[in-house]
Amino acid sequence: MSVLEKLIARARANRQRIVLPESLEDRTITAADKALADGIADIILIGPKAEIMAKAESLGLKNIVKATIIDPATSEKTEEYAQLLFQLRQKKGMTIEVARQTVLNPLYFGCLIIKSGDADGQISGALSTTADTLRPALQIIKCEPGITCVSGAMLMVTNAKEYGEDGVLVIGDVAVTPVPDASQLAQIAVCTARTAKSVAGIETPKVAMLSFSTKGSAKHEVVDKVIEATRLAKELDPTLKVDGELQADAALVPSVGKSKAPGSEIAGQANVLVFPSLEVGNIGYKLVQRLGGAQAIGPILQGIARPVNDLSRGCSVEDVYMMIAITACQAMDAR
Repeated sequence: MSVLEKLIARARANRQRIVLPESLEDRTITAADKALADGIADIILIGPKAEIMAKAESLGLKNIVKATIIDPATSEKTEEYAQLLFQLRQKKGMTIEVARQTVLNPLYFGCLIIKSGDADGQISGALSTTADTLRPALQIIKCEPGITCVSGAMLMVTNAKEYGEDGVLVIGDVAVTPVPDASQLAQIAVCTARTAKSVAGIETPKVAMLSFSTKGSAKHEVVDKVIEATRLAKELDPTLKVDGELQADAALVPSVGKSKAPGSEIAGQANVLVFPSLEVGNIGYKLVQRLGGAQAIGPILQGIARPVNDLSRGCSVEDVYMMIAITACQAMDAR
């Protein structure tokens, strides 16, 4: 069974309640129909029921009847959610009148459902920008305890079975924080390890903090940042298996790891790679994807107290479907 098949099986075995606020978008509602047919999640669609059902009928979708459909304009929960939003944002200057207007936005309404404990995760982005997806999540759900920055991980499924976890690697940050400081880099390491467990099913994440230096082979302030981040990551999660600074070959290749970092329990065995900056991470994963023929799945947002994920506006139905399964698996382990 492949890592993706295992991911879907985990989602099916412990169904989570996933909100799709962009319910009238063709790819989103089609993926929702497939998710409901396959039983990988309980789907909550936000919007007018008559319009959603008409859209489903026009697309020939038969399973949308299994979804929970909530219209913010008529829901009995709308005032309750408006009061909750007001409580959360009044110190930032939000009035109850503004809260009542804002709660009609499906992206906000969905996050309020999650905050109230009535759902487990949310996915948007087929129509919305990343900023619009993240804003309500950070205002309402907020970051998980001990974490102050959001980051994006990528699940890489490669044909190089000798590396990572049978060719599977989880890498971060590839999407959100351009130039993380040492503290943020440590948080990215901890969060990416958690994603490796919850999404990729990697039982023991082994985190390599990457640099152009291995154990003092080069001296530079950017290397010092990675060394400090490694120390902070161990403080943040004392159970985390992490080492750095390591070059990519020292992290992945057993013979190189043994030569460059003797005694390291991570060198040559890493299945989680943490890049020193977003620039390096984004370039790196695209090179592996295009030149190495790897499958890149994500980005998977991490660091939020309950999972909220962002789709590309160029996403396919299969992309949305896989993100439903990923979000469900994240929700099982959310803190």
